[in-house]
Amino acid sequence: QVQLVESGGGLVQPGGSLRLSCAASGFIFSDYGMSWVRQAPGKGLEWVSIINPSGGSTYYADSVKGRFTISRDNAKNTLYLQMNDLKPEDTAVYYCQQGVTRGQGTQVTVSS
Repeated sequence: QVQLVESGGGLVQPGGSLRLSCAASGFIFSDYGMSWVRQAPGKGLEWVSIINPSGGSTYYADSVKGRFTISRDNAKNTLYLQMNDLKPEDTAVYYCQQGVTRGQGTQVTVSS
């Protein structure tokens, strides 16, 4: 079955950077678009970014555009999210998603 395992979260100061990874298994990774979504404390899920199967097309929520970069390595079955210039409002649990399946998430906390 589809399995997604996120990693790379942590505590970072405002203006800092983190790179999240999502290891995928149980399906043909290169056949599917992949997304990142996040959930801030006390809030609902927010879509962050999406990438097409080849990695040639990407889209971002306005809240992260210009600061976050989604990418993928189909040879490694891995999805990435490079997050730069992090803000306190980026604090959330970040999930990678394929279809309706999400991983367990990785916590990102932006605080001084």
